[in-house]
Amino acid sequence: MRDTPPVKPVEWVDGTLRILDQRQLPRAERYLSARTPEDVAEAIRVMAVRGAPLLGIAAAYGMALAARESNARDHGALIGDLERARQVLKGSRPTAANIGWAVDRVMAAAHRVTVDGTNGRAEPDAIRDAIAAEAGCIALEDEASCEAIGRLGSELLPEQGNVLTHCNTGALATGGLGTAQGVIVSAHRAGKRIHVWVDETRPVLQGARLTAWELQRHKVPMTLVPDSAAGTLMAKGRVDAVVVGADRIAENGDVANKLGTYQLAVLAAHHGVPFYVAAPFSTIDLDTPNGEAMVIEERDPREVTDPLGMPLAPEGTSAFNPAFDVTPANLITALVTDRGVIRPPFGPALKRLARRSSGRVQDSDIPTEVPA
Repeated sequence: MRDTPPVKPVEWVDGTLRILDQRQLPRAERYLSARTPEDVAEAIRVMAVRGAPLLGIAAAYGMALAARESNARDHGALIGDLERARQVLKGSRPTAANIGWAVDRVMAAAHRVTVDGTNGRAEPDAIRDAIAAEAGCIALEDEASCEAIGRLGSELLPEQGNVLTHCNTGALATGGLGTAQGVIVSAHRAGKRIHVWVDETRPVLQGARLTAWELQRHKVPMTLVPDSAAGTLMAKGRVDAVVVGADRIAENGDVANKLGTYQLAVLAAHHGVPFYVAAPFSTIDLDTPNGEAMVIEERDPREVTDPLGMPLAPEGTSAFNPAFDVTPANLITALVTDRGVIRPPFGPALKRLARRSSGRVQDSDIPTEVPA
């Protein structure tokens, strides 16, 4: 039986960014139309669009919208408008490394046009074209990145067994098949008999709403479980591997990911279960030395007291709602990137890979294992 055709969570259509509103899934497929960088930043803030790689793609297109809406008639004024848009987009979700990476890359493309133009200057339309092209390139590269991550990561999974995953890391979170979920789906397509334990992922329930929906579309056997069931499953020997994504990876290999990831890593270490993190190299931030230096986003407490808009806690209850936690590098079995599988100690290998060119991923360029 074939997979259900994939959805496109973001799509550039005639100068507008069409965004699948993931808050409405799985009950309805509804789309937002973003016409300004502020529209994109708001969609990111409210999690209509989410997932580290996809946030980078959306932010890149947000810069294209900024260029398109600017009335600047000279390159200096346009660059100023783009700088303002860059700050708006970077502030939308500060823990997500891909946002900053993408908007900085788009700005670099704009500056290259300015430098390469006639007499060191360029017409605004040339800059606008370059930005739109760079955003499209980021989206295409992420699709190739997902294919590489899926191929490399699937080789780490057993021929038959149970895999536990957290949050959502599939096509709804990327420009392709997915990161951690891409590993799982690739293993399934390769004929491995994989069953997936899907964490609900409270309080916004990305696992229950999104991952379950996607895995059903891919015909991958899965069972939804409460976040708190992971320890029991591991104690009973019913988890053979944990595969998660990442929102930021520090220079030493510490990983920021959806809240609840850290406790899974601790449980996996205690029970001797491999713990894999799958992410594109763009998620790695070599300017952040370790997890302690990461800015962890805190979201509206009402997501906890009133999940999905349903009031559950007594009125006036205070709540703490960090969006992410940090998993120390020493709890991670391997990082699965589009440039290779990295095992600890992570720092030297990450620096070595950073020296490679940042062009589109080619399978022939990817070693299976990267030496530490």
